[in-house]
Amino acid sequence: MAALRITLPLRFSSADIISRSMALRGGGGGSGEGAAAHRNAMQVPPSYTTLKEQVSCEREVKKSKFVAVASHVADEDAAHSFLSQVRDPKATHNCWAYKLGDQYRCNDDGEPSGTAGKPIYSAIFSSGLDMIMVVVIRYFGGIKLGTGGLVRAYGGIASECLKNVSTCFVKPKIRIGLEVPFGILGSVYHQLQSFQIEDTKQDYDTGRDGFAMLTFMVDYDKLDGLETTITADYGREIIFYKN
Repeated sequence: MAALRITLPLRFSSADIISRSMALRGGGGGSGEGAAAHRNAMQVPPSYTTLKEQVSCEREVKKSKFVAVASHVADEDAAHSFLSQVRDPKATHNCWAYKLGDQYRCNDDGEPSGTAGKPIYSAIFSSGLDMIMVVVIRYFGGIKLGTGGLVRAYGGIASECLKNVSTCFVKPKIRIGLEVPFGILGSVYHQLQSFQIEDTKQDYDTGRDGFAMLTFMVDYDKLDGLETTITADYGREIIFYKN
């Protein structure tokens, strides 16, 4: 039987992978159309530059104190968690924005519409950084700044916070599953180390008899080389699953 390659959503267990693969082989009533839909839904995430560590800065504008805090966030839940950690309930406003790839959100937290969250997001966008959140905390000093003044104050402190920061370049990774015969598991595992795989897990219970499910993360740009090497050395003995 030729090796079967299928694409699955990111958070499937190895048991789910096995059951889906058996269905697509004809053992569980799955259809080829379903497999094609999974393949078409798969998108390669872009590489991006993000903050290496949390940063902050503050400034005073007409007696109002503005404090900006920025950090890398991995997803929307992480953004909400970060906001909960740094917001000050005693402050007049806790305004924020985040960018997660093509997804972004911003919030004025009681300031006039468009005068806080959007300028913060513009500063994030202009910085070229991704997967980050900036929270700007304002302590009102008694003097109103007006619409233009607020835009300049929030956008300015956010931009300042993101200047001259330590950054890191993040490559996209993909989770791979290999269904490997017990007899060659050690050899395959040793060969995979040259591709700097991460988060490796082995499951001996959910696969076919005599096979183990080996799952791991690998840089997307190393995927073709890994698959070519494993296929050349072991041919049809190993089945690939890509998340």
